[in-house]
Amino acid sequence: MSMQKGANTAVPVPSVRVELGWQGGPGVPDADASALLLADTGRVRSDDDFVFYNQPAHKSGAVRHDGKQRGPTVLDVLSIDLDRVEPAIDKIVVAASSDGGTFGQFQGLYVRVVDAGAGTEVARFDSQGATTETAFVLGELYRRQGAWKFRAVGQGYDSGLAGLATDFGISVDDPGQAAAPPPPAPPPAPTPPPAPAQPQAAPPPPPAGQYAPPPPPPGGQYVPPPPGGQYTPPPPPGGQYAPPSPPPPPAPPQAPQRQGAAISLTKNSPSVSLTKHGATSGHMRVNLNWTAREGVAKGRFGKRRRGVDLDLDLCCLWELKNGQKGIIHALGDMGALERPPYIKLDKDDRTGAVETGENLHINLDHTADFKRILVFAEIYDGADDFRGLDAVATLYPVGAPPIDMRMDDCVDASRDAVLALIENVNGELVVRREGRFILPPPGRPRWGKMTVDQAYGWNLEWVASRGKD
Repeated sequence: MSMQKGANTAVPVPSVRVELGWQGGPGVPDADASALLLADTGRVRSDDDFVFYNQPAHKSGAVRHDGKQRGPTVLDVLSIDLDRVEPAIDKIVVAASSDGGTFGQFQGLYVRVVDAGAGTEVARFDSQGATTETAFVLGELYRRQGAWKFRAVGQGYDSGLAGLATDFGISVDDPGQAAAPPPPAPPPAPTPPPAPAQPQAAPPPPPAGQYAPPPPPPGGQYVPPPPGGQYTPPPPPGGQYAPPSPPPPPAPPQAPQRQGAAISLTKNSPSVSLTKHGATSGHMRVNLNWTAREGVAKGRFGKRRRGVDLDLDLCCLWELKNGQKGIIHALGDMGALERPPYIKLDKDDRTGAVETGENLHINLDHTADFKRILVFAEIYDGADDFRGLDAVATLYPVGAPPIDMRMDDCVDASRDAVLALIENVNGELVVRREGRFILPPPGRPRWGKMTVDQAYGWNLEWVASRGKD
């Protein structure tokens, strides 16, 4: 089963082969798979809990590094007997390190989990968008209510495995040797309701110091988006759904593009570190502005409300490291800056004509409290979907260049556009352009926020709301 970044799936088999694969060829570096066995502290108990080419077997016998298989597709393989994993181990991180280059030089990099007995595929994650990274956390196997699950992570690091190993208690005598990776950043009703979806209170936080990924949403795991960044939600009960073809290999990644004083995030250069650019404190403004191309808003879209031409809402899903999570949007909680969630929506611009647009403010003085923030836009009124609309989100961190990203390539009936994912990676805030359009559930056009939630695994509970007055 192919997975998107952040998704998880059950692993209902006693033992698996974990295959790291990529397309070989001239100029392509080598890569090495490794596994890090973590206790509930998020650290190894000793150096013995690191399995790689120089230490190919764990003392328990549960994890082995089986080595390379050369060919047009190069494989490096780990074998994991889940039944033999010691009870003290909560998570097995699957990582890769490059040898002789960066992951931006790889094509077709993926990790695949295979039932060791039957040979059938349990999960597959195709990692895309790498640039200068020399190490990757591709996925993790973790315990959940007595069973094992796999989560697609896809988090890259420029400092390589050796430079990060000490964060987990690994002793690195030779900085040129591969070492352990860092802990990864955490990655419908038969009749339509009369009003938009509204989340209920979020589930209680997990035990202190431990993050338990949410269970998969009803209907199973989400398939990756087809070409163009589009997203197709699961079918209604009893419906048939054919997964889209896998997207083509990504274009070679580039460094973030600068236009004047701003940094522009694109499909080929999707991420940037706020921390490395000096954004470490103050209130960062996230601005949304939009326009409709000529002839679109008047002819093609006919839904009007009290003279509103086009009403887009800026929203965000948020999660703190203590397990609190929720949503900020114009139909409900507008947030707060000096108390959790340390994020606030300042107003609701119903036209897009206001120069300042809609704005979220994020209090970066509380960077250590954030786990992840997903920024997205939703059509409330004035248009059927995002086709023909140009939305621009710009981040204005204090003391750092603005960061902008544009979405103008919708080709289906999506009413929600996921703009950016901001993640706390070992104390460093990293912004990644998502660029995904997401369809609402069938027959429920006002419930797109719920589908965004399900696509990114926030696992809020949703009820109907009144809508805007």
